Amino acid sequence: MMHSRPARPPLSRRTIARLVQLTGLFDVVTAIAPPRHGRMVTLMEFVPAAGVLSARAGTLLVGLLLIYLGAGLRRGKRRAWQVTVALAALSIALHLVKGLDFGAAAVAAVLLVMLLVTRDRFTAVADPENRWRALTALAGFAGAGFLLGFLEIAIRANRLVGAPGVADWAREAALGLVGLDGPVEFRYRFGAEAVAWTTGACGLLAAGVALVILLRPGSRRPQRDGDGEVRLRELLGRYGGADSLGYFALRADKSLFWAPNRAAAVAYRVVNGVSLAAGDPIGPESAWPEAIGGWLADAERHGWTPAVLGCGNAAGRAYRKTGLDVVELGDEAVVDTAAFSLTGRPMRGVRQAVNRMRRAGYTCRVARQRDLSAGELAGAVAAADLFRDGPVERGFSMALSRLGEPGDADCLLVLCHDEHATLRGLLQFVPWGTDGLSLDLMRGDRTADNGLTELMIATVLEEAGALGVRRVSLNFAVLRSVFARAEELGAGPVLRLWHRLLKAASRLWQIESLYRSNAKYQPAWQPRYLCFPTARDLPRIAVAALTAEAFLPEPRLPRVRRAVEVRA
Repeated sequence: MMHSRPARPPLSRRTIARLVQLTGLFDVVTAIAPPRHGRMVTLMEFVPAAGVLSARAGTLLVGLLLIYLGAGLRRGKRRAWQVTVALAALSIALHLVKGLDFGAAAVAAVLLVMLLVTRDRFTAVADPENRWRALTALAGFAGAGFLLGFLEIAIRANRLVGAPGVADWAREAALGLVGLDGPVEFRYRFGAEAVAWTTGACGLLAAGVALVILLRPGSRRPQRDGDGEVRLRELLGRYGGADSLGYFALRADKSLFWAPNRAAAVAYRVVNGVSLAAGDPIGPESAWPEAIGGWLADAERHGWTPAVLGCGNAAGRAYRKTGLDVVELGDEAVVDTAAFSLTGRPMRGVRQAVNRMRRAGYTCRVARQRDLSAGELAGAVAAADLFRDGPVERGFSMALSRLGEPGDADCLLVLCHDEHATLRGLLQFVPWGTDGLSLDLMRGDRTADNGLTELMIATVLEEAGALGVRRVSLNFAVLRSVFARAEELGAGPVLRLWHRLLKAASRLWQIESLYRSNAKYQPAWQPRYLCFPTARDLPRIAVAALTAEAFLPEPRLPRVRRAVEVRA
């Protein structure tokens, strides 16, 4: 089943968005440019100075908002279209009030007509939660402006003309929020301007912040149900061996989009307007097109940008058939346990670290979660929390973000104790089909002897045969080929520049260290891919991916209980 490129907006929609942004830039210029003196003389006979200043400030705000609205219009957001229509109509009046600017008003009128004619192109569903957040922000900033204006009038009560009452003070502050004069007259011009600037600024701020929140890309709460969870586990039992990341679809913060016959599902999460899927679809490849097509249609319906993080080769081809672009994101380290051995020169460093730890009295126990006693499991959970590096809990595409749940009985734990039987480190592997493991959690006591990680990984690889495990997936190395090729003879200047940039980024995100720490186990490298609609969307997708992995903060979303950092 083939699909068109639903994630790419039609050309006419992109053109409309660009015209709206150009009009917004034009509004900003006209708001800053000095008005014509002759027109201002005529205008001042009908509009007070405060009204003219408010109109100019309003035009500037409208222009900035039109520039901001272009992104929503490109995604076909209905609410963005509605707000743009309202702002275009408002800007016609503002251009006339700020300086009888008939040319600018005509441009706004043409834009308004164009938007009305093309209204059927903007049908994406809006996020209902943003509406209430916008109203809250509007009420909060407007209320603060009203209160400040009222207090300023009260402070100057002895400098007012006549004896206006408290009700007049309130009307003056309220009208000032929209740039109008009220019934209160001040003896001195400074007092009148102070109140006007305070209330007017708060009014513009309230309107601007409310509109930005209203148009902010939405998110979706995880949509899971008991039947879907059972069905997902059935599919993992039958097809989970195809993808080492399949088990991570069981994360509580991932939604599932099912094919109509529920033969396959795409696991995803919506982050700031990006529908971010991770890994391959769950289920047989023959059912992938319907699940992928439905997921893309859902993203189009809501105006979200679809993206896939870390899919394999087969899934990359399936996503490319739907019109998404595909680029290599990095490589996954997969060790063939039958071929693994600590002997030989390439394994000298690992062998020395393992032998040193064993001589120091460190031992490892390898067991399925279901085989641990309640006390042992509770101790492992407590140790994982204790050994976590800082308060940030990372993980999305390659982390389960929980430990010790009853439904994860098949997970494999490696518990490392020192000579005093104190737990100093642990690993958790999730099932990869019936004969594989995929590394999920890696924690260690920083005060332990050097070589703790090598000992734990070597132990599980050595005992894999007895466990019926023939392949183990370790960490994912972002852009591994850059590091590998940069070390080869004849590496070009562009590759060397990429290498320098990645080494600099590694100071924050351990990009190079993850590659080095896995390369020493002599794994086979399996490429993983990033799928996206257009190159223009890559910055938004990158921010969404870093947010989902908790490298960037997202304070509004609930934290996943017992979350753990990404496979580091």
